[in-house]
Amino acid sequence: MRVIRKRRSSRRLRESRRSVGRDRDRTVNVAAVKSEHNRGRGRYIPPSSVKTERLRELVAWSGRGALEDAQLTLLAGRREDPEVDLFTSGSLELLRRPCVSVVGTREVSDDGWVRARRLARELAEHSVVVVSGLAKGVDTAALTGAIEAGGKVVAVIGKPINQAYPIENAELQEKIYRDHLLVSQFPVGERVFPSNFPKRNRVMAALSDASVIVEASDSSGTLHQASECQRLGRWLFIMKSVAEDRKLKWPARFIGKPKVAVLASTAEILDVVKQP
Repeated sequence: MRVIRKRRSSRRLRESRRSVGRDRDRTVNVAAVKSEHNRGRGRYIPPSSVKTERLRELVAWSGRGALEDAQLTLLAGRREDPEVDLFTSGSLELLRRPCVSVVGTREVSDDGWVRARRLARELAEHSVVVVSGLAKGVDTAALTGAIEAGGKVVAVIGKPINQAYPIENAELQEKIYRDHLLVSQFPVGERVFPSNFPKRNRVMAALSDASVIVEASDSSGTLHQASECQRLGRWLFIMKSVAEDRKLKWPARFIGKPKVAVLASTAEILDVVKQP
């Protein structure tokens, strides 16, 4: 039995070295899948149990090193008290496993949707926890792809934990806090502002070993996470299709810098995050 498992694992790794742009999901009507997801129940039942954790302590406990005061100040958005509280529901133990953020635009193309699902599925098949923001588009594709592959996920949201956004993700958010991990840095009752979402991206970068940008415009909020990866010394992977898009200017700001790579296959991420 041990030999059989080894062969299966090797086969999955060989398959993960193929281009992340090719996917058996291409045989599926992507628009139909998105439409089916968008017909969610639309009513959210918040978690009955919520824990409060300090980001600094949680990052250190997860084995990702200590955050410096300057980094916490940026994450908190204030100097007088740079500590960041996180409100969590689910299994914190997931953060002690290899974690990779898969992020990108809400208005994802069909190809981007396919790439996000394939990447998340392959990461899940290699026991990597997929982290994302629970927005529509790339986030939803990545989280659902990982869950459907039997993997574990962490969703970091830009609203208080007792709210679901977008509302069509209500059932997905409930499933995540029941069976995975749901995280927010915004206390119940706090008003939601557009600035919440860059803060969420920075927290995702801090909780992950690496981040992958699947699809993003030059004005995308996802770029806050790319910058945070640089500040924290985390790996940043840019999907090859994005790096080669001549209409985009932002990839050139990062390519060539330490711990930045153009992603051609999932195996490149596994080589980094699953090192002993």
